[in-house]
Amino acid sequence: MFDRPGSGTSAVLVALDLGDPDYAESLEELQLLARSAGVAAVAVIRGRRDRPDPALYAGKGKVDEIADTVRENGASVVIFNHALSPIQERNLERKLACRVIDRTSLILDIFAQRARSHEGKLQVELAQLEHLATRLVRGWSHLERQRGGIGMRGPGETQLETDRRLLGKRVKMLKEKLARVRAQHATQRRSRSRAHVFSVSLVGYTNAGKSTLFNRLTRADAYAADQLFATLDTTTRRLGGIEGASVVISDTVGFIRHLPHTLVDSFRATLEETVHADLLLHVVDAGSPDRDAQIAAVNGVLSEIGADPVPQIMVFNKIDRTALEPRAERNEYARISRLWLSALTGDGVDLLRAAIGEYALDAARPVQPEAA
Repeated sequence: MFDRPGSGTSAVLVALDLGDPDYAESLEELQLLARSAGVAAVAVIRGRRDRPDPALYAGKGKVDEIADTVRENGASVVIFNHALSPIQERNLERKLACRVIDRTSLILDIFAQRARSHEGKLQVELAQLEHLATRLVRGWSHLERQRGGIGMRGPGETQLETDRRLLGKRVKMLKEKLARVRAQHATQRRSRSRAHVFSVSLVGYTNAGKSTLFNRLTRADAYAADQLFATLDTTTRRLGGIEGASVVISDTVGFIRHLPHTLVDSFRATLEETVHADLLLHVVDAGSPDRDAQIAAVNGVLSEIGADPVPQIMVFNKIDRTALEPRAERNEYARISRLWLSALTGDGVDLLRAAIGEYALDAARPVQPEAA
């Protein structure tokens, strides 16, 4: 019998290079994720492999190195920058005698810390339970024990079967609640449409500065911090200063490479605001050396949720950290498609406001019938 060890806040980070071109950036991101979760990384273990080991993900020698590092530093958790199978997770915990989690579990933990609204908490719990459901397959041995108790299990049901059944009922209930939330969102969107309100959504890689830009545009006080996933709950405000058009703008959760599918599915109610927007502001950290990969990751998620047809302005933010100047570029249709600005200082934000106004006024113009 094996009971999972407790967790803590001192961690050894493990990132194996399997030949991915973004290995260095992914490792840096893991360190930022750990910091955002309130975890102190006491050591980082690197290594190279052609493919993951089926039983331990890392090789036996590397696992021994991790175990030595855990003992030397008194670490309470090991975080892998990879998706671990349930059997790999269990085997590693037996070998290392401490809690082991993967990248998905770390992101879920951050989301659980950040959720503030009722809707956000529902979405996080659903994502956590759907991730946990995979852990119950060939999971911990103590779940296989028979347990008595009137009303606690069906005839001859093992604890694993009981857990799976109860988990399934909770997941079903959460999905029903979120379906009602989606219906409410749809009603609100129809109301805005009837009132001819132009809808704008901020999207982008996590920590690109979306919330700072949102606050600058709306003079709001949405939470903004230099950390991953500072914003989780969607915030919508009316955008003033656009003559001849009524505009609302929404700040949404940031994206990240290898975003777990459970999160994308669970946050579909929130992400639908993006799908049904009239215009997307794709915010990019202009000074990031990894910005092209970040842009691709965001566009990948937008495609996955069906938002890729929505018109998009690429907003290169944080030019205050670079030698770039505020400016705007137009595409072949004479529409502003790329902008450089600083949400922190406000430089170039007037250009963005004007660009939003152009799109909103174009959308408000009646369509002229074609001449016969």
